[in-house]
Amino acid sequence: METTNNGRVYLVAILYSIITGFSFLFGKIALNSADPLDILAYRFTASFIAILIPILFKWINLKYDKNKIKRILPLALLYPLLFFGFQTFGLKYASSSEAGIMQASAPIFTLILASYFLKEKTSIFQKLSIILSVSGVIYIVIMTSSSIELTGLKGILLLLLSALSFSGYSVLARILTKDFSGIELSYIMIIISFIAFNIVAFVKNLINGTVGSFLAPLGNIDFVLAILYLGVLSSLCTSLLTNYILSKIQASKMSVFSNLGTIISILAGALILGEKLYSYHIIGSILIVAGVLGTNFLDSK
Repeated sequence: METTNNGRVYLVAILYSIITGFSFLFGKIALNSADPLDILAYRFTASFIAILIPILFKWINLKYDKNKIKRILPLALLYPLLFFGFQTFGLKYASSSEAGIMQASAPIFTLILASYFLKEKTSIFQKLSIILSVSGVIYIVIMTSSSIELTGLKGILLLLLSALSFSGYSVLARILTKDFSGIELSYIMIIISFIAFNIVAFVKNLINGTVGSFLAPLGNIDFVLAILYLGVLSSLCTSLLTNYILSKIQASKMSVFSNLGTIISILAGALILGEKLYSYHIIGSILIVAGVLGTNFLDSK
């Protein structure tokens, strides 16, 4: 199962990081026209339509039974449902800087869970590399923020649960990819999120009396393009890529690639939005890259 010498796996992991990094940029664009819950509903509607097309045209053939769905359901609940759910509501009570720090802790949780449940063995250098990568993200977040006040305990707890959800998904997906293809896992993951987030968004708009304005953002071409990116690339494609990667390398090795997205988001902000690039961005990025390389190549072999 382990194919650490296969360069294709690492190229796919880098592609995953690039897509994830640009998702922050498109997320900012989408937020100009809709609130987070509506964006989640639109996002997974786009994902659902995209994954439904090849099935309707019979380009791929999926067969499920009750047992299969039962096994995949916990995976779909962990990610994207609980991951994005906890993250969205956590941001209501905490700052984006605090969210960055909490999300950066996911590789550490993954290492602990993978060691216990999967019996994955990591060398002391790999453990230190994971900490190094996480430190790079935290360093950038702290230096970027003028002040971080950890006063929103409820928000911190929700964001921590979000990071744990992603770690749990990484470990469970590592197990399930032995018996299911990436498309089988992704289809259930997407359809569950599509149903759940649309129900939540509809109820929210019903309570607020804004059901009529739910479709209004579709008149904005920037919003539509942002949703297509978030739904098709950042949700569906990353789901397929992640499930593929986890079928090839350890969960602890895969998890640190999410931190590379931080570097991509910084570069995207500098090149596209004209945001300034500071020395601490470079220092933090070096720590992140060194941590990713160390985690994947400083094993006992």
